[in-house]
Amino acid sequence: MTTATPVARPENAAALRRSRSRISARLRILGWYVALVAGAIAVGLFVQRGILLSQLNSNINAQLNQEISELHQLAAGRDPNTGQPFGRDVAAIFDTFLQRNVPEAGEAMFTLVDGQPYASTVAPLQLLEDPQIVATWAAISTPTRDELSTAAGPVRYQAVPLLDNDRVAGVFVVAVFLEERRAEVDHVVTVGGFVYGASFLVASVLAWIAAGRVLRPVKVLTAAARSISEDNWRERIPVSGDDEIVELARTFNEMLDRLEDAFAAQRRFIDDAGHELRTPITVIRGHLELLEVDPDNRAETIALVMDELDRMTRMVEDLLLLAKSETPDFLQLDTVDVGDLVQDIANKATALAPRDFIVEVAPRIKIVADRQRLTQALINLVRNAIEHTPASSPIWIGNRVAGASVEIWVRDAGPGIAAADQERIFERFARAGARRSDGAGLGLAIVKAIAEAHGGRVTVASRLGAGATFTLILPVDHEGDAV
Repeated sequence: MTTATPVARPENAAALRRSRSRISARLRILGWYVALVAGAIAVGLFVQRGILLSQLNSNINAQLNQEISELHQLAAGRDPNTGQPFGRDVAAIFDTFLQRNVPEAGEAMFTLVDGQPYASTVAPLQLLEDPQIVATWAAISTPTRDELSTAAGPVRYQAVPLLDNDRVAGVFVVAVFLEERRAEVDHVVTVGGFVYGASFLVASVLAWIAAGRVLRPVKVLTAAARSISEDNWRERIPVSGDDEIVELARTFNEMLDRLEDAFAAQRRFIDDAGHELRTPITVIRGHLELLEVDPDNRAETIALVMDELDRMTRMVEDLLLLAKSETPDFLQLDTVDVGDLVQDIANKATALAPRDFIVEVAPRIKIVADRQRLTQALINLVRNAIEHTPASSPIWIGNRVAGASVEIWVRDAGPGIAAADQERIFERFARAGARRSDGAGLGLAIVKAIAEAHGGRVTVASRLGAGATFTLILPVDHEGDAV
């Protein structure tokens, strides 16, 4: 019997890899923290031990110098027993000194008279019992500082000979056993290491928790990204605070807002475009299927088909223009004289239809804009006015300055637009009430796209039965003062 081996689904494998990446990110943060802090503690302990040993050496040398200085002071004084100067009585000097001075911990004093061990203080190790050390000290003829290796550890000493004329009558040695002193330093460093280590462990646990909290928005962001689908764009990340992670979450939410709007617009556009293109395609297909041999009927059918194809071509061109309006190279900016532009639009409008165009040009003003795009938008507004007004009604075209903006308007005396439809008419494929057009419903959407590409907007003021005024509101260039 063959047992089937389970195969991981690609999405599950990807999720597992993402999960491992998320955990490893937390571990990497903690790893860097542990490495840096552990390294800092190790270096700190090493430097601390070096400083303590340096201070210990300085203290020991000062201690040795102090004992030798006190010996010299005593040798230059008087014997307390006789009241007479010590003179050449080396033994009396040593006896008096050893009686009056109490060695510090780890310190010992040794004396030699005529090259032979004489007296000493209590010591961790009686060095005068070592013939080799005694021979070394007995041979000293000048002040000497050195170290010895003994069974009790290293010993630092300072030996001073006491002379009788040119003869060495005695040798005074003050020694410090370093093992105990250095053990104290190591003990301090060890205690510090335990304290720092315990603090380090606690800090590492807290750092692990903190890393989890810091990365929690990233985890939420990942979950939100996974939950987003074609039918669910509502997921957002809770935002509180003002750090880099919060800024990332805020930016992600803003991106989701834009994607949701873009996806909704795309879906609406596909639905509307499909609906609008379906009609001419159906008309063309139907007439082609019924195409007759009769030349007159054939010519009529071909003319109708060509008209529908022309309408589809215009619709596709308009859709391409709307798509291009979202690209950076949509506008070719230059200085535009608004008065000349308005007059030019009025001149071109006379070729569109026999109407009475009334031009109202304000004091001239220049702006930075794309003249061709503005012409395209205004011609669309003029066509819209022509389509919805009788031949006997005039159409007004004009401009004025309003603060930091310039307004260019097209006004007609048509049937007007209901208040409920005034926002919707700028949407793609939108048609409204009495102003329903035979076109695809993209003209006003193009006007809106061109206005927004210039950093402006388009508005409409209208009521049923009282005509409509469409206004392009564009920002004035900072150097475009009225002239």
